[in-house]
Amino acid sequence: MNDLPTQPVSAARRARVVQEQAELVATTRVGAYQHLTLASPGVAGLARPGQFVALAVGDESSGTLLRRSFSIHKVTPGPSSNGAGGTVEIVVSAVGAGTRWITSRQVHDRIDVVGPVGRAFPLPTAPVPCVLVGGGYGSAPLFWLAGELRERGCTVDIVLGAASEDRLFGVLEARRSCDGVTVTTDDGSAGVKGWVSDVLPDVIDRRGAGVVYACGPMGMLRAVSDVAAAHGAVAQVAVEEAMACGIGICMTCVMPVVGSDGLTRMVRSCVEGPVFRGDRVRWDAVTPTGAVVPPDAVGAPRAVTR
Repeated sequence: MNDLPTQPVSAARRARVVQEQAELVATTRVGAYQHLTLASPGVAGLARPGQFVALAVGDESSGTLLRRSFSIHKVTPGPSSNGAGGTVEIVVSAVGAGTRWITSRQVHDRIDVVGPVGRAFPLPTAPVPCVLVGGGYGSAPLFWLAGELRERGCTVDIVLGAASEDRLFGVLEARRSCDGVTVTTDDGSAGVKGWVSDVLPDVIDRRGAGVVYACGPMGMLRAVSDVAAAHGAVAQVAVEEAMACGIGICMTCVMPVVGSDGLTRMVRSCVEGPVFRGDRVRWDAVTPTGAVVPPDAVGAPRAVTR
């Protein structure tokens, strides 16, 4: 498999995380999701595509212990059109009490934000055809990434998939920012009926893509990683493992990943990830309820013999 040279994110940049009381400056319903824009100049000045923010839930009178983490859709580092000194945009699906609280915030409300957190998408050091794959609102960080790739001379195709048309995100934006767009839905309500993995082989081969970037449900990421490997492309996937603290302390988001030395280690998705090479994730040990520790992983429990 090709191991294309990429430009890593510096350790100094990864280590720079800020906490801010961000003002909500815009909130818009987009299909099944809520698109929020937060005035958060500290985060906006540091963030890169693929990183995320962790939002506190609640206010002075009530709240939850754990933050909620969201991929950064895009940032505006400098003064924006609404006068904010730097903004961060996220896309939220309201599925529980915490996300419902976040999506119910009104303009001028403040939300405690920690970010940018995690490892960003590595970028090619030379122009190469790329394919971006997003599942549902997992496509949110890919449009910012597409702009960065095109600035480097890369050809960018995007595949967007979801269960139904209302669960898609960013189709119109994709048509403005990418060289080719393919849409799939499970029920056939938009685009091709089927999964992103059904159309991905043709897109990779047609473009001669060397890198596939993906963000979405874990099952989709596994399928994308398999397809990329079979077609000679490197997969870089942003995982959606549950992140309780978002800053690497609680160890609830660990995943089995193979290192450059060939050894499997349980690493934190929120710090060592969320972006990993798809062919190095031990997908066989990732279950719908979380990852399990493979018996050959470093530090795995050993049977006691007497």
